[in-house]
Amino acid sequence: MDFLELAASRYSCRAFTDRPVEDEKLQKLIEAARIAPTGKNNQPQRIYVLKSEDALEKVNSICKCIYGATTVFMIAVDKDREWQSSYEEGFTSGIEDVSIVATHIMLEATDLGLASCWVNAFPQSRAEALFALPDNEQVVLLLPVGYPDPDKGGPSPRHSDSRDDTEMIQLK
Repeated sequence: MDFLELAASRYSCRAFTDRPVEDEKLQKLIEAARIAPTGKNNQPQRIYVLKSEDALEKVNSICKCIYGATTVFMIAVDKDREWQSSYEEGFTSGIEDVSIVATHIMLEATDLGLASCWVNAFPQSRAEALFALPDNEQVVLLLPVGYPDPDKGGPSPRHSDSRDDTEMIQLK
């Protein structure tokens, strides 16, 4: 499958089976995250792989959007490591860097026959407290990953919808 086919086939999965992600596949997801480009290669991402019963219980207590996944990546930005602009006060690349890392994981998951769902609908500060993250780390997203449940749907009906190019793209 070429890149555009891979990118088009990736969707937000909202129903996973209870089949665990194999360690070999988990290592490939971690490698995809490791090779993701970041601002000045500062690599400010901190990736927590939540797989234990206790960790999944905690994350499910604050988020209803894990959808039964047996593995959840909780991805944070280390504010001490993120690139800081010397041109614009307060401009940093941490959230963008973490977003690139998460996208790499999502696309690798799709290539491995897994599914994922980017989740922002949870109280980040509660996640940081529940998992005792250091003060310099800010949770950006949760990423449930696993095997999609074929009996409970697939892509949203809106998955392939796209705005017209004239609404999105402006040539100047």
